[in-house]
Amino acid sequence: MSAVKGDRIEIVVDVGDGTRSYEVTATRAGRRVEVANRRGVVEVSEVTRTGSPVRTARFMASRIVSLVEYPAADRAPER
Repeated sequence: MSAVKGDRIEIVVDVGDGTRSYEVTATRAGRRVEVANRRGVVEVSEVTRTGSPVRTARFMASRIVSLVEYPAADRAPER
């Protein structure tokens, strides 16, 4: 299954006196959002069809409260 425009991930992070919400979205058709957990750091990247990262957000894994993935629909809604 190929990812299409509409893939997004919402990250809620503990900032000490509350929480802050961040969102990484695939901004163009054919791009997708990937998550990698490496050595206590979670990287959320928007990547092209060829796998080249366009932008990356990094968060300390111990500070993440919630990470929610919203995949794009497999097909267009029927009318």
